[in-house]
Amino acid sequence: MTSYFIQAFIYLVAAVIAVPLAKRFGLGSVLGYLVAGVVIGPILGLVGQETTTIQHFAEFGVVMMLFLVGMELDPKGLWAMRVRLIGLGGLQVVLTAAAGTAIAWWLGLVWQTALAVGLIFALSSTAIVLQTLNEKGLAKTEGGRSAFSVLLFQDIAVIPMLALIPLLALPELMGAGGDDGHASLSLVAHLPGWAHALVVVAAIASVIAAGYYLMPLLFRYVIGSGLREVFTATALMLVIGIAALMSVVNLSPALGAFLAGVVLANSEFKHELEANIEPFKGLLLGLFFITVGAGINFSVLAAEWGTVLSLGVAVIVVKGVILLGLALLFRVHGSNGWLFTLSLAQAGEFGFVLLTYSVQNNVIPTDTSQILSLVVALSMFLTPLLFIAYDRLVLPRYLIAKNDDREADAIEEQAPVIVAGVGRFGQIICRLLRANNIPIVALDLEIEQIENLRKINIKSYFGDASRSDLLETAGIEHARLLVIALDDRERAVQMVKHVKHAYPQVWVLARAFDRGHGYQLRDAGADDVISETYHSALELGGHALTAMGVHPMRAKQMTWAFVQNEDAHEDELFEAWKEIEEGISFSPRYGELFMKLEESLNSAMQQDWPEPQQEDVPIWTPPDQHRDAV
Repeated sequence: MTSYFIQAFIYLVAAVIAVPLAKRFGLGSVLGYLVAGVVIGPILGLVGQETTTIQHFAEFGVVMMLFLVGMELDPKGLWAMRVRLIGLGGLQVVLTAAAGTAIAWWLGLVWQTALAVGLIFALSSTAIVLQTLNEKGLAKTEGGRSAFSVLLFQDIAVIPMLALIPLLALPELMGAGGDDGHASLSLVAHLPGWAHALVVVAAIASVIAAGYYLMPLLFRYVIGSGLREVFTATALMLVIGIAALMSVVNLSPALGAFLAGVVLANSEFKHELEANIEPFKGLLLGLFFITVGAGINFSVLAAEWGTVLSLGVAVIVVKGVILLGLALLFRVHGSNGWLFTLSLAQAGEFGFVLLTYSVQNNVIPTDTSQILSLVVALSMFLTPLLFIAYDRLVLPRYLIAKNDDREADAIEEQAPVIVAGVGRFGQIICRLLRANNIPIVALDLEIEQIENLRKINIKSYFGDASRSDLLETAGIEHARLLVIALDDRERAVQMVKHVKHAYPQVWVLARAFDRGHGYQLRDAGADDVISETYHSALELGGHALTAMGVHPMRAKQMTWAFVQNEDAHEDELFEAWKEIEEGISFSPRYGELFMKLEESLNSAMQQDWPEPQQEDVPIWTPPDQHRDAV
């Protein structure tokens, strides 16, 4: 028992140390697990032969992953993205698998093994790509959405791949140890073909029927107990039971889990199931990747480093060429096309799963699998470099080209009000001014925002509002008011400094992101500064007071008192902020004054409020309780 505790502790310590470090350096959690396995396995030798046994157990994490993938398949959402999902994703898998098969066959592998290799390298890393796209804010771009469509198709394609691989078994590998002693119970081992087919159909039908009719009843019964741990046990029982059923009819457990997930995708218990299974899936998949890293044979790497490096680069280049061609075919242009190409050019974590599965089913020899495992790992290790290349080389070139290709619009008229920045903040200002027949000239660098304003007949022009020549053309010399609502903090501050220096007669209103940015704008010379979230948060705070039982008029008075209290201390806080040294966000004096503001606010909230009788205070009249009855 002690040895199990020690081994578990080693695996957990490796994960706890390596994964956060990998995330911090932008390498992704999957690579962190792989590195952890390499360290505790080949490098330090802390784990040994038990790694293979643990790997068989950890493979259940893949089953759970496919169950969750199935639950995410919303039929309406899939139909909306059907062109990219089936067309782009399907072509990527087919073309890449064909290219990989051809190259493997050309290198001397038999066609069955070559086909399995092609399928393995047709997949990309869902974990690394989606995580990186989300971290960099690229998931909603055209390239990010296209990459997600391909990844989703790949996850679905794993199911038929798992079903196909056993059919590729090589007789000469039988009994060579590829199965690792997987003796298992089978209900169809000695049945004729027609009976085998009937049993398989019955098993799949039972999974679907149970998901639709029995599972809701079971979950309602379990929820009635009021014990969360019983619901968790039920969720695990469901996935384990389906995996076992598929295994005894010689089908992939992942296939059954996937089908069950699709059946339960619209269930009322979907989110609770996901919340309960996700932690087990994450831990088991992490354990699986650690065992993959621990199983890397460094002697093979030392002996075949040239082959591994060449194949790793070849995988990225071949997949990149295919992906770039598909991007052009499906009109994913510019930087989005390169993002789509570079993000998917690696092999993926499912490659390890299919590789292990192929060895177990006597499709790929063990020595070949060791080299291919190193190739998959190398391509994944290089993925962060591909994203760095996109950030440093591709994106700047396209941004420059975008700005160079489109010159600033010729401003045809001048107005007393110039609005710089017409995003979600500036648009409201423009609409309010236009509604009061006040002429304005709007400037922005976002084509879409400019087009939106033009649709509602507001004069707007493409151009960098911080450029002095554009401001002069827009009539800044004779303007009465400049509204700065830019999304760039530093550019907004520099623009305020320039305008107040060159045109001190212009009244400058500036939008601030927060208190600190507001102080910077005020210090630069802005005549009026408004925080973008201040009044909306204050309004919602008043509603929160009302929801907690405070009289609506009293809540309004409290919000007014909050504003007055802030205004009373604003100058003092601003002067204290100006004394803060560069690089320091909070000084003792500023902190002391801010606490003074909070104490004053608490006192203001506790005062005796007069009855709202003043002329400038609207009187709140309770609704007539009998009005509806009349």
